[in-house]
Amino acid sequence: MTTVHLTLNGEPRTADVDPRLLLVEAIRDVFGATGPKLGCGTGDCGACTVRRNGSVIKSCLELAVANDGADIVTIEGLAVGGTLSALQQAFWDAYAFQCGFCLSGMLFAADDLLANNPAPSEAEIRGAIAGNLCRCTGYENIVVAIRAASEAT
Repeated sequence: MTTVHLTLNGEPRTADVDPRLLLVEAIRDVFGATGPKLGCGTGDCGACTVRRNGSVIKSCLELAVANDGADIVTIEGLAVGGTLSALQQAFWDAYAFQCGFCLSGMLFAADDLLANNPAPSEAEIRGAIAGNLCRCTGYENIVVAIRAASEAT
């Protein structure tokens, strides 16, 4: 076992983990944040997406021990004081998710897009979310939600 110290959604956390444990597994099974999901295990679907030290990563491609000292934010950490972020609210209002499996990837891709481009075109929105797989929505409401969030800020 190896001790890992990290900050998860603003809270310092420490745990002893198997050195082979993936970051997504540690976040979910050890630290209890269930927003990121283990989907493909190859970084293709985006279900495991988190923000590490300010950058969006696929946590199924990272070992937990390699993230000792990291600042990790999951979709649970996007809400402020128990209130959904404007982007999360836009997804809710536009029915932009169904099962929620893709939500981490979609929200973090959209959040990064809007941070760098507050008024993206539809093509830019679709390009930003291209690395995430959604099997439920057909993507239309996701695009609508991201556009609505861009117009709300």
